[in-house]
Amino acid sequence: MATPTPSELELKAKEAFFDDDFDLAAALYTEAITAGPPSAALYADRAQVYTKMGDFTAAAADAARAAELDPAMPRAHLRRAHACVKLEQYDAARAAVEAGAALAPGDARFAQLMREIDAKAPPMEIEASAAVATTAPAPAPAEKPKYRHDYYNSAAEVVVTVFAKGVPPEHVAVDFGEQLLSVSVEVPGEASYHLQPRLFGKIVPERCRFAVLSTKIEVRLAKAEPGTTWTSLEFTDKPRFVAAAPPRGSSPSAGGIAQRPSYPSSRGRKDWDKIEAEVKRAEKEEKLDGDAAANKFFQDIFSSADEDMRRAMTKSFQESNGTVLSTNWEDVGSKKIEPSPPEGMDLRKWEY
Repeated sequence: MATPTPSELELKAKEAFFDDDFDLAAALYTEAITAGPPSAALYADRAQVYTKMGDFTAAAADAARAAELDPAMPRAHLRRAHACVKLEQYDAARAAVEAGAALAPGDARFAQLMREIDAKAPPMEIEASAAVATTAPAPAPAEKPKYRHDYYNSAAEVVVTVFAKGVPPEHVAVDFGEQLLSVSVEVPGEASYHLQPRLFGKIVPERCRFAVLSTKIEVRLAKAEPGTTWTSLEFTDKPRFVAAAPPRGSSPSAGGIAQRPSYPSSRGRKDWDKIEAEVKRAEKEEKLDGDAAANKFFQDIFSSADEDMRRAMTKSFQESNGTVLSTNWEDVGSKKIEPSPPEGMDLRKWEY
């Protein structure tokens, strides 16, 4: 039996996603990514699957990888922003929204997401107040760092980015300690820059690395405890680690039932199993009409269909941009389905 191609795996992954089988979709996207050259689209789509699964750390890492492979892909920035909001990494979310909105200024989702970020983490504002005349000198204002920095988690690493544009590599020095990071930029004739935090958790210095790129300095910190999530870059006296989801494919927890992960939140941990059950119960009880009723009708058909009917429905719907829906695989399996919009309407292809 021939090995499936990346495009065939991608199609199967989309079918699994459409069928709400997110575990299968994630596994198929992983196979497709492994089987072919790096693909921004595959990473962006797997990020969406991880978001549906509630694995926002993995979603943020995949979306960041997609944006790295194709910086001009708006949905990569959008999905990273969504994941970072869930992780309460608002600076990273705001940067992702700004990057995506610059690429797609007419996409209202970026403006809506920015309003959500501002509501949860308003930008710092300096309020003027009446000064009382005294003989004591006013304290000197804190010096603003020369460069902005940000970070995000993956399962095994923490990636720190210093947004230093056009810095010669020979003027950059990066050192690693067991729980220390030092980044120094010393360009003759310019103000020095130093980032020297005591890190949130321990790292493995000999496995850490960095790169000086044209627009940034990227530092990759190898976690001493892979599979954990850092809730901040710098050390805090709060509980240091929050367990992330176990690696995919690992054996289930004691008792034979795999435990779903909990994620850090200022409002306490969320029970995703309970939330999912409530959503599904609400969906069953909801009374639909119009387009919503039609969509529910087609979803019911798809869920009860055999494999050939599902393949036919998925292929005809995707290739026709949502204008044709067939359940006959013998009719649509061997040909490309052309779009067929209703009379008097124009076809427009929307990027999701």
